[in-house]
Parts: sequence; C-alpha cells; structure tokens
Amino acid sequence: MTPSVADVRRAVRESFERHEVVSNDLVLVACSGGPDSMALAAGLAFEGPKLGLRIGAVIVDHGIQEITATVSQETRVQLETLGFDPVRIVRVAVGSEGGLEAAARSARYEAIDEVAAELDAKYVLLGHTRDDQAETVLLGLARGSGARSLSGMAELTGRYLRPMLGITRETTVQACQDGDLKVWLDPHNTEERFARVRVRERVLPLLEEQLGPGIAEALARTADQLREDDEVLDQLAEHAYHQLVKAGPTSLTAEAKALAELQPAIRYRVIRLAGTTLGGHLHRSHVLEIDRLLTNWHGQKPLAVPSIRVERIGENIVFKSAKTLKPGAC
Repeated sequence: MTPSVADVRRAVRESFERHEVVSNDLVLVACSGGPDSMALAAGLAFEGPKLGLRIGAVIVDHGIQEITATVSQETRVQLETLGFDPVRIVRVAVGSEGGLEAAARSARYEAIDEVAAELDAKYVLLGHTRDDQAETVLLGLARGSGARSLSGMAELTGRYLRPMLGITRETTVQACQDGDLKVWLDPHNTEERFARVRVRERVLPLLEEQLGPGIAEALARTADQLREDDEVLDQLAEHAYHQLVKAGPTSLTAEAKALAELQPAIRYRVIRLAGTTLGGHLHRSHVLEIDRLLTNWHGQKPLAVPSIRVERIGENIVFKSAKTLKPGAC
C-alpha cells in the first residue's frame, strides 16, 4: 500500500467515523471514471466491506461527447470488478440554461438523487478534492457571493458526502496509478472556455508563482473557517425567523421594527429565508432593497422581486406569493 492509496483510504474511513454508518447501510459513489472518483471508489471498495456496508455506484453519462457511452461501460466493468453492486449507468439530457457547466451539473445531481432515493442509499460519495475546494472559493470570490459561497463545499450536504476535501488532486492521480486503475481524462477539464478550468490552469498557478506555495491549502482552510461562522449565523437567523415571522396561507408577516433591530448579518438572512420560504431566490441586491423598507422607510411602493412581492403595511412588513407556503415553513 503506497502513501497515496493510504491517504485516500484514511480519508474515507475517517469520514465514515465522523458521519455515522452502520452495518448493511448502502453507500453509493458517484463515479465519472476520472482519477478523483476512481480513487474514491477504490478507497470505498476497501473500507466499506470492513464496516459491513453495501457499496454501489452511479455513473452519469451526460451524452455531450460521443466517447462517454464507452467510458461509462468501461467504468462499470472496473467498478464491478472492485466489488460494487449495484452499478447504475444513467444517461441524461443536458440543457443550456445557465451555461453548459451549470446545466450538466443540474442534470447530474438530479439523476444521482433519483437513484439514491430509489435505492435508499445512506450516503452518496463525491470525489471533490482540496483543489476543487480552492477553485470553488476563488470562483465565489470573483462573483462577490459572500460568506456562503466563500465557505465552499461542506463535507456533508444532505446525503452527499465528500471525504476527500483534504486530499489533493495529485494524490488521487497517484493513487490510481499505484492501484493500477484505468481512468478517463475528460478533455472538457482542460478547455479554457469553462471558468473553473481557467481558475485551475491559470489563476491558481499564477497565485502560487506570485505568492508562494500552499495557496490551495490556505483557500480550503479559509473555506472551513467561513463555513463555521456561516453555520452559526444561519442558526441565529433561523431562530429569529421563527420568533418574529408569522405565516399565513400565501404570505409572511413580521413587525418591521423588530426586524430592523436585528444585526444586519442576521436581518439579511431572515429576509432571504422569508423569500426562500415563499419560493423566491433573492440575490443580495434584492435583500438590500427589502431591507430599506425596514431601516429607511419613507413610503416606498411595494417591491416586486423574484417570485414574491414585499410591502410595508403600517408597522409590518409583508411578503406575499401566489404560491402556497412550503410545509413546515414556520
């Protein structure tokens, strides 16, 4: 067993220790056939049976490139040889909304969700590495997306588990070589028309050159710290939301003065949560517009923001929607 193989196996084992699994749980790995997901699959194939887990895999064929059908079949054979059962290949149709990257990601997760729900999987393992985390943080910084985006990817999101966020891409490539695993190098991962590829191929190397080594590790560490802070703020905001916001069939109402007295970081989250509850998706510009109804009220007209209408009625702020409230929203 080489150091790279040991690192991947350890990452899988320690992730399972942090997030309880019990014997006979089904754990899936989402595998593209690339080095990251193949290294992860090999780590799961070694650690899973030791814990009495059932291990399966999902291969998503986006159908964007002709070769992917062949790659999917070859990956399936390799995974079955490693002991995975079941191994599902799902072919998806990729649209164009939000660009090719975003559309492919949405189609991929939708397909994985369906298989995981059908099989009642405890977790789905994803092969994101420390390098992916650093890229995510830089992309979030460029978009001005705030702490939530800069906090990157969490190790656990729903049933999605990312054991290798502390592992470098170099380690996964070496682990595949050491384990004699056949991998597919997706040519899209080197096409600079994609923003993530430009960050990977140009921005991070430039930062390493100009600022010294360890940039990816520092960005990943920053993401961890921001995520810790963001989780606390979200908890405080959720508590405030349930204390102050009252739900009607198609609206939410809160006393404007009580909301205005909250600290901005909490108040903005409460506003965003109200929008989400009604099916809207508020960007920061929308949140700040709504906030002025609380903190700079001078008779403004009602605001129409995505999927909702917000207005100041006397001493109250009212969020309205044509849709019914999500169950358990308040």
